[in-house]
Amino acid sequence: MDAFGAFEHEGWQKVATTYDDVFGELTAQCIQPLLDAADVRAGKSLLDVASGPGHLAGAAQERGAMVTGIDFSSAMVTEASRRYPRVVFCEGLAGRLPFADRSFDAVTIAFGLLHFPDPDKALAEAQRVLRPQGRVAFTVWAQADRAVGFGLVAGAVERLGNPAAGLPEGPPFFRFSDPGECRRTLTGLGFTDVKTTEIAQTWRFTSASAWIEGVARSTVRTAALLRAQSAEAMAAIRAALLEAALPYEAKDGAVELPMPAVLASARKP
Repeated sequence: MDAFGAFEHEGWQKVATTYDDVFGELTAQCIQPLLDAADVRAGKSLLDVASGPGHLAGAAQERGAMVTGIDFSSAMVTEASRRYPRVVFCEGLAGRLPFADRSFDAVTIAFGLLHFPDPDKALAEAQRVLRPQGRVAFTVWAQADRAVGFGLVAGAVERLGNPAAGLPEGPPFFRFSDPGECRRTLTGLGFTDVKTTEIAQTWRFTSASAWIEGVARSTVRTAALLRAQSAEAMAAIRAALLEAALPYEAKDGAVELPMPAVLASARKP
């Protein structure tokens, strides 16, 4: 595992029990569209890569699918198994799947592609384990200017802090936010019938402070970036984010941030 992979692994081991508190209701908004895009239904076999707390795998099982979830974090596998004891979860790497060729009818990756050291290799592995005519489907966040919950943080760090704060270099976070890049990559790997769409999602917090604290304690790359800032820079970033959140305040004082997702899917010939 390279430096970026080790960094991501250590981070997800630490946030396995808190991630869902912050991201669960948000990422749940695209579960059903993602399963539809992968043609997951009764009798189909599904591999859910980067299965996290297991919600997508659990929803697929409710459809009558035969589901296996895989995650590189043993802590996440434990958490998912606790939540969905009837689903098989295992530990493993997206770039080196421990399954034979043509083992599954569908492969899903819900927001995991952003965290892989080599996303192209992971997609190639997805194709390898798919049966002919099987579908792969994945979600990523939309561009930073539209996925406001992340975009505002990135912008504040860029303006007021140090955006190159010694983190291991990884793939561009928003690479697949471009539907064209999704199509080029999937087509280049030999997939056909490539489709992309955008899923409108809203990230709701009780307050702007709760949003900032949530990002700081339940993400990996962004949280590490915030921790790496000086005390002075972090104070300025926090003040800027509190101000930036004002246009997104609801009548009850909550904050509702647009967080659209790009959903891409394709078929193995």
